[in-house]
Amino acid sequence: MAVQINPSILSADFARLAEEAKAVEGADWLHVDVMDNHFVPNLTLGVPVVESLARSTDAPLDCHLMIADADRWAPQYVEAGASSVTFHVEAAAAPVRLAREIRAKGARASMALKPATPIEPYEDLLPELDMLLIMTVEPGFGGQAFLDIMLPKIRRTRELISKHGLQLWLQVDGGVSASTIEQCAEAGADVFVAGSAVYGAADPAAAVRALRTQAERATARASWACDE
Repeated sequence: MAVQINPSILSADFARLAEEAKAVEGADWLHVDVMDNHFVPNLTLGVPVVESLARSTDAPLDCHLMIADADRWAPQYVEAGASSVTFHVEAAAAPVRLAREIRAKGARASMALKPATPIEPYEDLLPELDMLLIMTVEPGFGGQAFLDIMLPKIRRTRELISKHGLQLWLQVDGGVSASTIEQCAEAGADVFVAGSAVYGAADPAAAVRALRTQAERATARASWACDE
């Protein structure tokens, strides 16, 4: 599995989003956090901003929907230009149907789990997904400290992915930085969302490259990667 670095524009300057998107040249995706002040206690951007951002960058958009009523809204983000749409299983009434609808509209379907939500009840859903997101902080705000108690959950998820022989990306989001990315990679993650660690750096593009190097180094020595 190739390491992917997805800078989160939640940590960017919202008044200069087009410029901020260009500042992370070399990133694999742009991670777009959508919050509705219902599912999480914060309010960020929505469909119109995603549409505008999609027109102003060549980078594919990875939209993480921290919103209620995901079944209704998620397909609209595909139509707005997102290449990958992540819904929270805690906010989806029919996650399998929703994942299939997202795929049918031409985007990658991803499902997110809050820290307290276990992966095991959703093992049978994994083949319906292109990516699974393990939150390593409580969703809702950027700049939070990484929850290292999520590392065993990342390992269990990687084991389930391997058990079923799936080409499923495993993303982590929350507190990912130079001091935590290697732990995540060793545990089994291969897609890394980084906000403050990228946009808080003097050179965001250089920060992306440095994080990629660390993650690739950790993946090379990880037992799960050797097994695959």
